[in-house]
Amino acid sequence: MAFVSEYGMFLLKAVTLLVVVVVVIRVIARSASWDPSPGEGTLRVKKLNREYQKLGDRIRVRILSRAERKALVKARKGESKAEARGETDAQASSARLYVLRFSGDIRASAVESLRQEVTALLAVAQPGDEVLLRLDSSGGIVNAYGLAAAQLDRLRQKKIGLTVAVDSVAASGGYMMACVADKILAAPFAVVGSIGVVAMIPNVHRLLKKFDVDVELITAGEYKRTLTVVGENTDKGRAKFTEQIEEAHTLFREFVGRYRPQLDLAAVSTGEHWYATRGVELGLVDALQTSDDYLLAAVEQRAVYEVRFEPQRTVSNRLASFVDATARRLFHSGWQASRDSRYGI
Repeated sequence: MAFVSEYGMFLLKAVTLLVVVVVVIRVIARSASWDPSPGEGTLRVKKLNREYQKLGDRIRVRILSRAERKALVKARKGESKAEARGETDAQASSARLYVLRFSGDIRASAVESLRQEVTALLAVAQPGDEVLLRLDSSGGIVNAYGLAAAQLDRLRQKKIGLTVAVDSVAASGGYMMACVADKILAAPFAVVGSIGVVAMIPNVHRLLKKFDVDVELITAGEYKRTLTVVGENTDKGRAKFTEQIEEAHTLFREFVGRYRPQLDLAAVSTGEHWYATRGVELGLVDALQTSDDYLLAAVEQRAVYEVRFEPQRTVSNRLASFVDATARRLFHSGWQASRDSRYGI
């Protein structure tokens, strides 16, 4: 027990020191006067038809005869010249498909890029155009993923078709985003569902009390704090916190039901997750298909563009991201991940 206590105090000191170092470095980095204005970035647009064509051509030049290769090279040069002159083809005159990516972390950091991409698309999309979101996320903070889902809803409000493709995972907050789509595609063993809410808050009050360390927590408002990391938690606080968790779960269920009314919410909102093969049977997924197959078929029929917003990576951004990433790796399941009592989906 003595070893455990000493180790606990060592860990507490180490975490405190790390937090101080993180704060100091972030303050110094963000106050650097020679950094460009944060929030700026670049919107990159790439036509995927040509990219897929190049992939095929790499094999064609190996298997075609010499005469056929010459004909292929001549044809591609002609296409490039026509495109440079602005001449349209059948693909350009048809409805377009815009491709977005969202790789989610616990804070849904990619939502800042997503909101820029959606805003740009709303300015140019025409009736009949479609957006394909390649989504990969296992969820995170409730309000962050709520904002990400709201960005996708902007597309639906403007009557722009939205398809979500899940190749790996769209669970919890990730599924909150996916359910907004008109159609959900998924690879057979992609993970979907997990319509539930979870919270984990460590408490070191008894350890601090053993070493005669007092913590003063002063609040205004009966439920300003329900459960804390360092203070003494009460049954009343636990009951209120549970009530808040249940409320978040109810809102989550209602949100999913609004966009996918065919679901048996009682059956799928237990917090469980399923592979997409089973998800089709439950109504969580509309069809089993990878995003690659969907795009391969699309490039044969219409113009396909990948749209990606890249935030400007200033020196302070890079340094702050490095420090944050290091802290998360060291204390992902401990103090750093849950000290602010936020709960995730």
